[in-house]
Amino acid sequence: MRSVVICVAGLFALLPQLCPAQARKYATPYGSNPAAGRTFVHDGVKLYYETYGAGEPLLVVHGNGGHIQHLAAQIDYFRKSYRVIAMDSRDHGKSADSPGPLTYELMAGDLAALLDHLKVGPANILGWSDGAIEALLLGIHYPAKVKKIAAMAANLNPTPTALHPDALAWIHKTVAEMPPLATATPAQRRERKVVSMMLSHPNIDPKELRKITAPTLVLAGDHDLITDEHTIEIFHHLPNAQLCIFPDATHMIPFDDPARFNAVVERFFRQPFVKRDRLRDFLKSLELMTK
Repeated sequence: MRSVVICVAGLFALLPQLCPAQARKYATPYGSNPAAGRTFVHDGVKLYYETYGAGEPLLVVHGNGGHIQHLAAQIDYFRKSYRVIAMDSRDHGKSADSPGPLTYELMAGDLAALLDHLKVGPANILGWSDGAIEALLLGIHYPAKVKKIAAMAANLNPTPTALHPDALAWIHKTVAEMPPLATATPAQRRERKVVSMMLSHPNIDPKELRKITAPTLVLAGDHDLITDEHTIEIFHHLPNAQLCIFPDATHMIPFDDPARFNAVVERFFRQPFVKRDRLRDFLKSLELMTK
């Protein structure tokens, strides 16, 4: 069965200035391309997606407050050797609003439904920030749809032990400065709904990660919005995991340095996963080195 790569990004509700800069880099208008755009309905919500290239399917999906264009660097890179599929989450981009509260579980369910709609899978999943949360939830709740996971800067809860205190304070301040619902425009109400979710969600018990049997690459920047300790906690709760901390990098390395980021992720997806034994494999290499 063919595999799919899902790439998800997040924490972009507060970063709209990235879009014009990205748009100038690429000839294709990712996220606003009628020739590539399609829709499908799940759970009563119309969801918008685009497809590019040919080959093994690779699905890239943004996260909190973002849309397809925020992953232009990943789409443009992977479309050369994959069939790339990119989707706007519910309450985001060109997808429709949902009637009730927004949760990561609902968005993970939309991703699973998209795989069913396109009749592809199991999927390699690359999640960035909020999207990494959704990627982990796919591994927990939809294990048959998951082949491998690369989770860039995920958090399991919205506490100061997971989100760096500066990042958490920034989100609180942004929500506090938003217009009240009574006077807000539809776009402002949508933004409040999306950003506020980060203050109360997710709420994933680390023990739940043990249900993820798919090989998982845990990634973060060494100056990330997610605390180093929390990233390592996620790594240690996964049964088949690798860890990558990018040096001299922030939460935004998929945008800031896509060549370095994409290369690491592609290598993980393409190479067979080997579960390491720290002592056995050390001694094996030591023996070879000293012959």
